Amino acid sequence: MTANAPGQVCLMQGNEAIVRGAVEAGINFAASYPGSPSSQILGMLGKIADERNFYAEWSANEVCALQACFGATFANGRALCIVKQNGLLCTADALHCGGQHGVKGGLVIVTSDDPSAHSSTNEFDSRWQAISAAVPLLEPTNMQEAKDMVPYAFELSERVGQVVIIRLTTRVCHGRGNVVLGPLPEKPHALERVHEWDRMVCVCYTHADALEKLEAARRDFEAAPWNHYQGPEQPKELIVAGGTGCLYAQEAVDRLGVAERTGLLSLGTLWPLPEDLLLKYISHAEKVLILEEVDPFLEQGLKALAGKHRLSVEFLNRAGGRTPTGELDPDSVTAAVSALTGASLPERPRPVFDTELPEREMTFCAGCPHRATFFLLKRALRQEKNPGVVVGDIGCYFMAGQSAGQYGFQVCNCMGSGVNVAEGLGQLTNYGLDQKVVTMCGDSTFFHTILPGLVNATYHSANMLLIVLDNSATAMTGFQPHPGTGLTAMGRHAKPMDIPKILEAVGCAVEIADPFDVENAEKTLRRMLQQPGMNVLIMRQPCATLKAKEKKRPVRVYVDQSKCIGDGCGCDKYCSRVWGCPGNTWDYKNNKAMIDPVTCVGCGVCAKLCPGGAIQVEGGEDA
Repeated sequence: MTANAPGQVCLMQGNEAIVRGAVEAGINFAASYPGSPSSQILGMLGKIADERNFYAEWSANEVCALQACFGATFANGRALCIVKQNGLLCTADALHCGGQHGVKGGLVIVTSDDPSAHSSTNEFDSRWQAISAAVPLLEPTNMQEAKDMVPYAFELSERVGQVVIIRLTTRVCHGRGNVVLGPLPEKPHALERVHEWDRMVCVCYTHADALEKLEAARRDFEAAPWNHYQGPEQPKELIVAGGTGCLYAQEAVDRLGVAERTGLLSLGTLWPLPEDLLLKYISHAEKVLILEEVDPFLEQGLKALAGKHRLSVEFLNRAGGRTPTGELDPDSVTAAVSALTGASLPERPRPVFDTELPEREMTFCAGCPHRATFFLLKRALRQEKNPGVVVGDIGCYFMAGQSAGQYGFQVCNCMGSGVNVAEGLGQLTNYGLDQKVVTMCGDSTFFHTILPGLVNATYHSANMLLIVLDNSATAMTGFQPHPGTGLTAMGRHAKPMDIPKILEAVGCAVEIADPFDVENAEKTLRRMLQQPGMNVLIMRQPCATLKAKEKKRPVRVYVDQSKCIGDGCGCDKYCSRVWGCPGNTWDYKNNKAMIDPVTCVGCGVCAKLCPGGAIQVEGGEDA
């Protein structure tokens, strides 16, 4: 990653290519909050930051990250901010103000979208934020462009004095391809003192300033190396594609044998659109197919351009006129190109196996402490006069809304919203709502966006219980550190923030329990449900994956078949269906419970919950 070997070819993941591009650009500052599919970028930058003499941090949230990047640019530093689509929405205020006052040094935001929501709760399209904030937008097609676009984006940012966004998607972030390395600078970009009359103040500028910078970027984009055309000079059939759509389109054109008569324009500069370049080809076309993920972003821009110049063009998209969603794939793009050109679709080979795979619901990892927490919460709420209302939040505990967590909550809006939604319900308990109100957050989310809502709910004495699921890591995105872990992105030790002390300072009633201490945790939970006002229960147990790495003595969990009472335990296949841990399985042939030795991590909680006392634990620590 840091070898100065220009011309060397390396196999790289897209996220690695972004890191290499940042190092080649000589960045001074990098900040992020973890979010898949781009979590690895800052993680890798943190490991090489000391070696390359730049600063990297996992910020408390994306707003902190972007605003710190603006600060770094004021000293002429080159700053890289990495977010995912949800995180970019979090930065909206800072981004739009920044789009008006601009930057001094280069500031590049890498945002990773997740079409089909592989590791997200949604598939928001980040590209609209570029239009709204009036900042330039780039999108790479492959890993080589991902690497090369980063230095270009910094140079463009400094030329026009504006933030530049590079939009990635999951297949670029996690895909792999050959990358030709460029040279590394001897030292990072030169810093400058902040002068008395330097200004980056939003109130001193108008939107017109941002639009002037945007026009300068458009002129730059007309000859940018990220836009490629292949095909006849005056195509009647034209494909305009962005991102991975370019690769799928190339494959489809070759499969259908229409390369000689069909033009393919691959766009890497998505906003502002290079109008002159587009008109050169669209003005001759009768039909234009647009390939993009997720929203009709390019489609609207091209239709507006055609209307502005009174062009008679039929526009198609991969969904045949309907609004498409989800990822592009070779088959859907080939079908779209077939509809554009009239070429016959190739016969699909018969599948080797015609048996459909069973659908599998997402679940908690084996030994996950969240499973125990939601199991106990569900059991405690069943003891109440009226069923309680449980408000969720974003994290790996989001899966508690499914069978993995006993269908544990009814509401989930966005990251950090749980405490605010619960506050609204908690206030209504004084006006006739006869239900207990519970919400939860992870330890990383606590620092990310919970604190303002916590202050609000406490100050206004909402009747509610906040459960902090403290598993000692930002577990969902890869165990990145946060202010409560005592470690930074650059591997340096720091004094960890104490969540109980913060809560006490705010004025909350706070208790700590271990969800694996089933009996005492349940008693504490039931007691706190009865207390009026703003209460917080910290369920503290390290993530099972982290804990398994640290265990030295092996733990064996097994079922004593002489004690297993099978269906007579009060619920059919209790251990596998009700508890739901992947380590607990059911032998349907012999009608008995079993432990999967490969999946089981030895937490032993199932032994404490087994109605018949059949599950046994040997060795290791006392669970």
